[in-house]
Amino acid sequence: MKLEDLVQVSEIEWEIPRHFRADMRVPVRLFATREQLLQIVNDRSLEQAVNAATLPGLVGHVIVMPDMHQGYGFPIGGIAATEYPTGVISPGAIGYDINCGVRLLASTLEFQSVKDDLDTLATLLNNYCPSGVGKAGAMKINLRELDRLLEGGSHWAQKKGFATDADLARTEETGRLKDADPSKVSDRAKKRGQDQVGSLGAGNHFIEVEVVDQVFDQKAVQVMGLHQGCLTLQIHCGSRGLGHQVCTDYVQRFQASVKKYGINLPDRELVCAPMDTQEGKDYLGAMRAAANFAFANRQILAHSARRAFEEAFRGKSSAHLYQVYDITHNMGKIETHEVDGKEIMVCVHRKGATRAFGPGSHELPSEYREIGQPVIIPGSMGTASWVLVGTEESMTRAFGSSCHGAGRMMSRSKAKHEVRGDQLRKDLEAKGIKIRAGSLPGLAEEAPQAYKDVDMVVETVVKAGIAKKVARLKPVVVIKG
Repeated sequence: MKLEDLVQVSEIEWEIPRHFRADMRVPVRLFATREQLLQIVNDRSLEQAVNAATLPGLVGHVIVMPDMHQGYGFPIGGIAATEYPTGVISPGAIGYDINCGVRLLASTLEFQSVKDDLDTLATLLNNYCPSGVGKAGAMKINLRELDRLLEGGSHWAQKKGFATDADLARTEETGRLKDADPSKVSDRAKKRGQDQVGSLGAGNHFIEVEVVDQVFDQKAVQVMGLHQGCLTLQIHCGSRGLGHQVCTDYVQRFQASVKKYGINLPDRELVCAPMDTQEGKDYLGAMRAAANFAFANRQILAHSARRAFEEAFRGKSSAHLYQVYDITHNMGKIETHEVDGKEIMVCVHRKGATRAFGPGSHELPSEYREIGQPVIIPGSMGTASWVLVGTEESMTRAFGSSCHGAGRMMSRSKAKHEVRGDQLRKDLEAKGIKIRAGSLPGLAEEAPQAYKDVDMVVETVVKAGIAKKVARLKPVVVIKG
C-alpha cells in the first residue's frame, strides 16, 4: 500500500475507506503522524489491516495504533471488534503470546539514596527471576495443579502465598478470566508450560527498574502512589510456551473451520471460527486458560522481584514493592461498547494494543474510577517508558484501547546483523544502566535503534485524545533473557 491510498482525517488520524477493496466489511482507522506512516509503509502491516477488515461479524472500524508493525496475519498494534456471539474469533488477531502484558510496581525508595546498591539489585533480580529461551521457572507443578492455575490465574497464586488482595484488585480482570477451560488446552501445551511458571522468557520480554523522571498529572500520580525520583519496577512477559502452543493448535484446527463455515479470507493466517460454534467456544476456553497462566506468571515474578528488593535494600521499609497495575496487550475480551449509537456486546481483539478504559468504568478498581485506567507503555531497551491513563474518548473512538509500546522498526535478524551486543552493553552501561542479559545476540535483537521513538508514539495517542500523560520513567536496571 502507498500513503496516497489513505484518506487524511486530521493531523494524526487517517482512514482506509471500506470501498478501497471489495471484500472489506469495515473501514480501517489509523492513529499516526505522517512521519510514522512513512515508517509503517515499509512492511505489510497496512495490507494486514485491510485483510483484517474482511473478518465476518466486524463492527465499527479496524483500528491501528502508531506503534503498528507487521505481525502474524493481523498487524501488531491493531484492534478489531466482532459482534458477540455470532461474529468470529481469530487467534492470529490476538497473537501467539496470549496475554503478553505489563505489570508496574512501585516503591517509596528515592533513586539518589540507593543508586550505589543497584548493581546488587540487578544481580538478585537476575538470580530470582529466571529468563531465557525455554528457561524453567521459579516453581514446578504437576499437571493437576497446572489445571488449577489455568482456571485461577492470579487467584491461584494468592492461595499459594504469592499475591495480596491489593495485587488482585489492581490487575485487569483481577488476574483471572472467567470461563477458562483447561480441558481445551492440549497436553503438549501443558507440558510446555508446566515448568515455566514464574519465568520471564526471552525476545522483547524484560524486567526493568526505573526512576520516575517526569510527572505530568499530579493527581493521577498521587492516586497511583508514584512521585518524582522514586524507584519503580516493570515486568513484561506473557504465557510462555503454553500460550504459543495454544495459538499454534487452534490456527491449525481453524484451517478446517473456515472451510466448514464457508468463510473466505485473503490470508490463511487470519483463520477464525464463529464464537457460537464448538470450535469458537473451545478456543475461547483455551485462550482464557492461557491468559490466566500469564497473569499467574507475572504475579510470581512480582513476588520474586519483591524478594530481590527486600534483600538488596535490607532494613528499609520503603523497599516494599506495591502494585500500580497489571495490564494485557494480547487478548480477546467480551466487552460492551457503543457502536453507531447502540450498546452491543463484542469480542475486542487487541494485538499489541492496551486496554485503556476511561474514568467511571466499573471494570476498574475504585481508586482509579475517577482518573481512568492506568496504561503502561514500555519503551525499547534503554529508552523511556510511560504511564498514561485511558479517556472517555478512547471508549468512543478506539474500543477503550491505546498503544502498547514503541513498536519494532527493524527485524530481529537485521538488528543482530547491524548491532554488536557487546558494544550495546557498553553504551547502555555508560548511561548508568545496569544490564543483565542471557546472551549478547539476544541483547542486540532488542537494541533501541530497532524500535520506533516511544516518546513520539505516546505523543500521538495523547494528541488523538485516547490517553493522557501521567509520568515518564527512565531505566536504571535491565534484566533480559
